[in-house]
This record gives sequence, structure tokens and C-alpha cells, in this order.
Amino acid sequence: MCGEIQLGHLSARKPLQKTTATVKTKRKLPHFTCDSAPTSSQSRWQLLQHVPLAVISHRPIHPYKVVAMAERTPASTSHSRNKHTNRLAAEHSPYLLQHAHNPVDWFAWGEEAFAEARKRDVPIFLSKSFEDEGVAKLLNDWFVSIKVDREERPDVDKVYMTYVQALYGGGGWPLSVFLSPDLKPLMGGTYFPPEDKYGRPGFKTILRKVKDAWDKKRDMLAQSGAFAIEQLSEALSASASSNKLPDELPQNALRLCAEQLSKSYDSRFGGFGSAPKFPRPVEIQMMLYHSKKLEDTGKSGEASEGQKMVLFTLQCMAKGGIHDHVGGGFHRYSVDERWHVPHFEKMLYDQGQLANVYLDAFSLTKDVFYSYICRDILDYLRRDMIGPGGEIFSAEDADSAETEGATRKKEGAFYVWTSKEVEDILGEHAILFKEHYYLKPTGNCDLSRMSDPHNEFKGKNVLIELNDSSASASKLGMPLEKYLNILGECRRKLFDVRSKRPRPHLDDKVIVSWNGLVISSFARASKILKSEAESAIFNFPVVGSDRKEYTEVAESAASFIRRHLYDEQTHRLQHSFRNGPSKAPGFLDDYAFLISGLLDLYEFGSGTKWLVWAIELQNTQDELFLDREGGGYFNTTGEDPSVLLRVKEDHDGAEPSGNSVSVINLVRLASIVAGSKSDYYRQNAEHSLAVFETRLKDMAMAVPLMCCAADMLSVPSRKHVVLVGHKSSVDFENMLAAAHASYDLNKTVIHIDPADTEEMDFWEEHNSNNASMARNNFSADKVVALVCQNFSCSPPVTDPISLENLLLEKPSSTA
Repeated sequence: MCGEIQLGHLSARKPLQKTTATVKTKRKLPHFTCDSAPTSSQSRWQLLQHVPLAVISHRPIHPYKVVAMAERTPASTSHSRNKHTNRLAAEHSPYLLQHAHNPVDWFAWGEEAFAEARKRDVPIFLSKSFEDEGVAKLLNDWFVSIKVDREERPDVDKVYMTYVQALYGGGGWPLSVFLSPDLKPLMGGTYFPPEDKYGRPGFKTILRKVKDAWDKKRDMLAQSGAFAIEQLSEALSASASSNKLPDELPQNALRLCAEQLSKSYDSRFGGFGSAPKFPRPVEIQMMLYHSKKLEDTGKSGEASEGQKMVLFTLQCMAKGGIHDHVGGGFHRYSVDERWHVPHFEKMLYDQGQLANVYLDAFSLTKDVFYSYICRDILDYLRRDMIGPGGEIFSAEDADSAETEGATRKKEGAFYVWTSKEVEDILGEHAILFKEHYYLKPTGNCDLSRMSDPHNEFKGKNVLIELNDSSASASKLGMPLEKYLNILGECRRKLFDVRSKRPRPHLDDKVIVSWNGLVISSFARASKILKSEAESAIFNFPVVGSDRKEYTEVAESAASFIRRHLYDEQTHRLQHSFRNGPSKAPGFLDDYAFLISGLLDLYEFGSGTKWLVWAIELQNTQDELFLDREGGGYFNTTGEDPSVLLRVKEDHDGAEPSGNSVSVINLVRLASIVAGSKSDYYRQNAEHSLAVFETRLKDMAMAVPLMCCAADMLSVPSRKHVVLVGHKSSVDFENMLAAAHASYDLNKTVIHIDPADTEEMDFWEEHNSNNASMARNNFSADKVVALVCQNFSCSPPVTDPISLENLLLEKPSSTA
């Protein structure tokens, strides 16, 4: 069928499809188009005999959801585990180790595999998993099979996923690509069924056709692969046509992005777009930022509308099954429109970003509901995801065994409950709890036809809050506080029982970029949560941590990266760690996300050593990734010859793009330092954004964080808060919390202790104005705050309330 199999070649007709990175090309990368129907009983895939250049088996997915739908293949549970051992057994990656006992003779990505393909003169297969002995024999006899952990080597995954997306206009995982021994792509696709069915070729058939094409039409294949890489390389390394964006574009792009997202808003269940629903935090960040801009310019009605969309979305997510009510944190995405039944995997990058957007919502509303959810996420990470050295692990799988010793794993087994289990555990409070979380004897995955179409969760319940707690407490004639306490104690009991179940596999790999996201959220929470009412009561799984402990987590994670994944001589990062640093170097995202986290560490109260390191890392990032002539940052260094493409990524998806985060980092750094270095940062930010001018004009919704970055850069004068005093005092903590109490991303917070020689030396070198301000306003027994903007500063204030009020004043017209 047309929608299932598509065959392509690179010699005529259709232009290159835009991938998730900026594409600019004058030439065309065509492929076979799908006619209305075959003219004979010959199936479409049989064209492979004649034009064997790109096979794509694809389940239609919305193009912007492809990037976020990063499902990792579950661990192997076959009985063949004891019969086979391949080279992956020597790897460190948990994902690769899961496939170490497949019958396929897997290689890891590297020269050993490439040399084997050259020696045997056979194609390379990358990298879907098979445990079928017959498929394994064909792969072992005719191909060199390589398995890649795309979290450990996102650069490799990006090359071949981009190839598939360019040919088809979409992609997904599992990714299956055939390569020449010199790594040029020959054919690609996503899911291939094991056997021929409904006119679709099974994988064995595909393997035979690929081998036949390699034997008989190798030159055509090789030329096609080389041409594809040439075209993609040209398309994905776009250069700016000017040194900065047109003056009106930042505001227009921000408005356009908000308008586009608003049109996709689900007013009934929250979120932007339809099922499956992903918690794409960059969308929420953009909508909140845009609402604040509207509020500041007197458009309070429009601001309120945007803010309502965001807050309702955050509420629906927190009450839905995508949120782990018993253990804290969020699952990857919801399969239905109600945020109810999730794909149960938990990813670190989601936790870090979601904690930050719930913090932002709390900053705007001072509603403890949002600070509670932020704490819920951070306390989950502290409980389950932090290693002995302060490192923060990557993920927990979706699947686990239902009982100890079971060989088969099931999606969500660790998280779902039967009604009887809950009754037995909770006793007298079972009825209250079941009513609150919509638990039923027959199972509760019936709220949407999309929740459980194959009855996988028959008789099982995924906790979801459908009722308002105040109304439920009132209905029972019970004080709200008592009602919430009962729910908390019930969750604790369920947590204790759940802890005895077989756990999902923990991916204890440490990824620098994801740690950077979480360093940011812990650092920010340490001060923003000071605005919580003293009477606030938290119930399990929130433990009500002292906010200082959050600072310690952030500093420990940053220190681990510096000790284990940073070379003090070369000033370079490695990408990840597990039983030692990985072979992969740091990528753009590692530098950009870590720099962002370090800037937050400093601004939210930690020492200037983190600021020094951030500046050092920015210098290295510019040296390794910056296109000084064309503008923007490449995703890789270009030093690894096995990685055939350097991409300037712009898509803000499940994770923000490295370019979006980098521009914001440059804006922040330019406001911290002075003189030529500040100018240098701003010029790089302007030139980088200019690369993505077309994207910002035409598809702003694909780059929401970049829209924010462009607007931040266009602000004529950032607000500066300068705190001067002894940092060991309680007054300093209170003033720093006041400086961060209000939501404003166009604000820089500087804190200086004039008695600290090392600090003063830093400021003398990087911004002597700040050093002078500190000397001139120092008081031995007070912490002094100044708010500066448009080349002038407010009179000094010395109490938190005055500082908060000063920061709440509307910007002046010149700003």
C-alpha cells in the first residue's frame, strides 16, 4: 500500500523534504512519488528490483511528534539470552548491553565494524533488533550489523534519521538503515514486519533484495548514497545571508508562534495538539514568556488568555496518569488526549524541563499547587535517580516483570494497580482513594478509545485525578487538610508496596546535556521556592526538603561532570559516563545545556567559580562548533570522519535545540561581562539567529525557544539586579530569594561580596563597573540591592519586600 512502503531514488522529481534542522538548498533530492494505486498485482516494494535505493516502511506520525517520540527498544527477554553472546557484552551502555545476547552478531559503532565490512565487502545494517534465529543468520551471513545507543551517539543517529526524514518527510524509531562500508546510506526505513503480510515485505525479504542489489547494482547504490550525503550536507549547513535578523522579526516570530500554538490548544483537556500528547516544555516556556511581554506592554487581556492555556495544561498534566502520583516525576507521553495512559518510560530531560516550567508557573501565580509539582519531580530525582558521586542518571524504562523471576516484561507493570490490591493495602481509606483516583474493579483505562485499544491494561488502573480535592473533602464533611493527608499516607503505603515489585531497568548512564537541564531546575528551585507560604503543607511523595539541599544537588552534579567528564587541559567535555567516560566527545547540546545550568547555579546563589567555568566552556564551544563565517553552531565538532553530516539544529522539540539555548546563554553572558567580550557574545548571538531567519518567519511553532531567544536579544536593556554583602548571612539568602521572586527572563542577578578577594578579582577582570558598584555600596551589617536598567540604577534598598516591589514595577517606555 502507498502509505506503508515507499521506494525512492535520487535522480529526478521531488525536492528535499525539510527535516528538523534548517534546510536551505538550490538543488533537489528527489524520490519516487506514490501514485494513486499500482497498475498491476505487482506490489510497490517489488520496484526494489529495479530502483533499490530507498525503502521506507513508515507508520504515519505527525512530523513534529516524530522527534519527541523517542521510544527506546525494551530490554530483551528472550530465552535465547543464555545461548548467544556478542561484542556488545564489552560495552558500557545499558542499551547496548540489553542486546549483548541477541543471536545477531552485533558490533558497536566504530572502526572495528567498518573494517570488517570493508574486509568482507558487504553492506552495514544499522540497527533494529531481531531475536529470530533465521533473521539473525541472514544478517550475520550477508551484513555487518551495528547497534547504536542514540543517547550515547546522537550524532550518528542524527545523520541517518535525517536521511530517512529527507526522503519521506517523517521518521521514527526503531531506525533501520543499510550503509555502504564507507558509511554512505543506501536504503532506510523505520519499522519492517518480520514476515511478508498484506502485500508488505517482511524483513527477510528486504534483506534478500538488499543483498541482491548490492551484488548486482552496487555502483548505482554507491552513487545514490554519496549524492544523498552531498545534498544533505549542503542543506543542513545553511549560512546566514546577513549578520542579524530584521528588526521587526523577533516580535513577529514570538507573536506568530503564540498564535500557531493557540490554534492547536485543547481547551477541554489541555495541551497543544492531539494525542499522543507530549509534555513539550519549550511550548509552555514560550507561551509564558509571551504572556509576560503582553502584560508588560499593557495588554493584560491577551496575556491572561495565554497564561490560562498554560496553567490549565500544567494542571491537567499533573492530575493525569502521565504524572506518577505515587513516586513522583513524569512519564514520557500520554497515548490519549486526556493525559491518562502514558508510555511509562521516565526521561531525565523531561524532569528537568518540567520542574522549571512548574517553577515558572509558581513564580507567576504564587499558587503552591505548582511548587508542589516541582518538588514532586525534584524529590523523585533525589530519591531514585542520583548516584553516589552526585551524578544524575538518564532514564527508567517503561517495562518490567509483573512478578519476581518472570521472563516476560510488560509495559507499565511497575506502575499499575488492580482495585483489589489497593483495597488490601489501604483498608479503611481504600474507598476514598479509589474515588479520588478513579480506580475500578474492571480497570480504568476506558476514558478514551485511544487509552488502551488492545486491552493490555484490562483490570488494571492508572491513577488519574478527575475530582477536585476541595469538593471531595466537602462532600465527605472532612477538612481539606485532613483529606489531603489521607491521600498522602495512602500514596506512601502504595509506594512501599510498589518498591517491592521488580523495578523497571535503570539507565544509569550520565549524560552531560541532561544533567545541565536538571542542574538548572535544582538551582532555581533553591531560591524561587522561598516564596512558598510558611504554612504550606506537603504530602508524600513530596518530602518537603530544605531548599538548600536543592543547591547541594545542583553543585554535586556539576562537580561530578567537572571531575569525570571534563579535561582541564583541553577544556573539552565528554558526552556521557558509565563505568568511565564514553568514547563520544561532548556535542553542542552538552556545552549549551551545561553552560545554561552553570549560569543558573551562579545567579541563584552559588560561587563565581561556576561563572568562570561557564565562560571557559563558552570559549571551547565557540572554538569547536561555531561557524564563524556562516553563523550558528553545528551539532558536532566535525573531527570524527565516521559522522558524515554536521547539522545546525534549530528544532525545539522534546529537548530544546542547542542553537536556541546557545543564543540565550550568549545574551546572558553579554549582560554579565563588559566591553569587547560582551560585544563579541552579542554579535555571535545575532549572527546565529540570522541563520534561522526563514524558520522564524515561516515555522515559528517549530522553534518556540528560539523565538524567545530572538526576543531576549532584541530587548534594548536587560534589567540588572546587583546584590552587595556578606553571602553567609541570612539577609543575603532572603535578598537573593527576593531578587528571583518574580518571573522575568530578561533579568540578570549579580551578587558580590567585596570581602571576597577572588570574587572581586573576577569582576575587576570581566566587568569593573560591577566591582566599583560593590565597593561603593558595601555595608558591613546589611545586604544592599540595586536595580539597574537603561544606564541608571535605582536608589539602594536593603529589605526583601522593597526589592520585590521594585522588581514588580512595569518597565519604562524606553526599555
